Amino acid sequence: MSARLPVLSPPRWPRLLLLLLLLLGAAPGPRRSGAFYLPGLAPVNFCEEEKKSDECKTEIELFVNRLDSVESVLPYEYTAFDFCQASEGKRPSENLGQVLFGERIEPSPYKFMFNKEDTCKLVCTKTYHTEKAEDKQKLEFLKKSMLLNYQHHWIVDNMPVTWCYDVEDGQRFCNPGFPIGCYITDKGHAKDACVINSEFHERDTFYIFNHVDIKIYYHVVETGSMGARLVAAKLEPKSFKHTHVDKPDCSGPPMDISNKASGEIKIAYTYSVSFKEDDKIRWASRWDYILESMPHTHIQWFSIMNSLVIVLFLSGMVAMIMLRTLHKDIARYNQMDSTEDAQEEFGWKLVHGDIFRPPRKGMLLSVFLGSGTQILIMTFVTLFFACLGFLSPANRGALMTCAVVLWVLLGTPAGYVAARFYKSFGGEKWKTNVLLTSFLCPGIVFADFFIMNLILWGEGSSAAIPFGTLVAILALWFCISVPLTFIGAYFGFKKNAIEHPVRTNQIPRQIPEQSFYTKPLPGIVMGGILPFGCIFIQLFFILNSIWSHQMYYMFGFLFLVFIILVITCSEATILLCYFHLCAEDYHWQWRSFLTSGFTAVYFLIYAIHYFFSKLQITGTASTILYFGYTMIMVLIFFLFTGTIGFFACFWFVTKIYSVVKVD
Repeated sequence: MSARLPVLSPPRWPRLLLLLLLLLGAAPGPRRSGAFYLPGLAPVNFCEEEKKSDECKTEIELFVNRLDSVESVLPYEYTAFDFCQASEGKRPSENLGQVLFGERIEPSPYKFMFNKEDTCKLVCTKTYHTEKAEDKQKLEFLKKSMLLNYQHHWIVDNMPVTWCYDVEDGQRFCNPGFPIGCYITDKGHAKDACVINSEFHERDTFYIFNHVDIKIYYHVVETGSMGARLVAAKLEPKSFKHTHVDKPDCSGPPMDISNKASGEIKIAYTYSVSFKEDDKIRWASRWDYILESMPHTHIQWFSIMNSLVIVLFLSGMVAMIMLRTLHKDIARYNQMDSTEDAQEEFGWKLVHGDIFRPPRKGMLLSVFLGSGTQILIMTFVTLFFACLGFLSPANRGALMTCAVVLWVLLGTPAGYVAARFYKSFGGEKWKTNVLLTSFLCPGIVFADFFIMNLILWGEGSSAAIPFGTLVAILALWFCISVPLTFIGAYFGFKKNAIEHPVRTNQIPRQIPEQSFYTKPLPGIVMGGILPFGCIFIQLFFILNSIWSHQMYYMFGFLFLVFIILVITCSEATILLCYFHLCAEDYHWQWRSFLTSGFTAVYFLIYAIHYFFSKLQITGTASTILYFGYTMIMVLIFFLFTGTIGFFACFWFVTKIYSVVKVD
């Protein structure tokens, strides 16, 4: 392939599953001689037909996944298109994560025998009569999908079949998918993959990739008797208008479908397969060649350094307040013996009789804290397992399944935290509290998700979740999560209310006139800037993996950024909390939650900017889906960051008022 391609976004639906197989030895660098395999991910051995045994297979099955596009949020099943279908074959079972992400893996008519090469083998021929309404509809759907650059995703031995090509900077890029075809506009402009072949030049014409050259790489197992293991599968898509459709020879001009074409159109689908031994790649590190071609690793380090600088700056500020200012304040307050001195109190000690006064809307705040705790623990555990490599790329849908199961099982801490704080706020409607904790935030997410699903269902997309799966999700929620939340709330209400270090006065103190900087809104708006500054580069890669279908595998980076985010949210909130207390404003509960929670508003603004500046998404349905799913992410992020801010401020306030002498 002589022409160099521009960088096309690697087409992958939001998986967030491709990690650097740390435990499987997939990190670039030195390899381990001994292999450690996770359950269910043991290698499969292949051998020639004459050497067939129980230890090895001879037939290599090729599976097809749903097709997707960077220009549309709607993925479609392979069977939605008029391609060659498998006559028989067992469809692999899908886990919850795969179903939620719209993955639909099906058997394909492409089957090979190990080490047996085939050239220009016919799979099937599709004939269209433009006069027939059904045929015309199928052809139009095919044209539309080529116009939107829909991509195939094929799987061999649980590995993506990749299309590797040269990109602009001279590097080789391996894309885990390849396009159905491409389009030359009526002005002669070559769209997407049409740049690879100078023969694609007819105006207002579609060119379909109806032939693939598949090359399978394998390495022989050291023991010798066990056969070979597949370490890579690559293909090159081609287009041929076969001279003899019934006996294709893979020659002649490319297969073109003009927009003005009429009469009979025949498309013959063919493939060639070859095998090559490669002893340099070990089975445990066979994902490397895809991951290493992914750009931007150096930007990740820049992101971490940027975040660490912010953390060090904030830590310095907090340390200065803690060690110098607070230490001086406490020493001075505790030296005041006479009543005259006591009357001259100033700063944050003045509000000691109001600092633990229950906030307005304490019910809602406690519910948010319960849901936020649930999300916080779920995120930490999921990322921790991802870092260890337990959610491997071969185990498709594992990350999402893990997150959902953890969320369901973490109903107990949600109920407990909500109940404890609601009781400390002086609340008595415990039944309302536990019901809101169980249903308010999950209900909003489910309602949004259900509306998005209706749109996907209406568009006939494979991402539409089947009715049975929706019932299963509701069963997990109502039958497991809700009872666990009630159990947590029971223990939370049974315990004594949280003891505060100082008594609350009966008459609330009047808050003096505040300067612009100590008013609630400016403080809340400022509070979200620094945490967002820590995560925005990482956010770019996460949004890329979701909407541009790029592989996301740097969970080590993500876990580090997660820890930095927790520290930054805590320190920024403590800092602003201290300034407000010095200004004699004791309404810290909601403010601390909203200060770090405002990071989610910056996330929303960034997502809107990303949509208009980076994405090529077209169509009303796709736009609604993008913003619908973004709102779910923003709500989860709001609860998550807000909870961190509240807990940090609660700890800070409890700590400083427990060390001053109060009459």
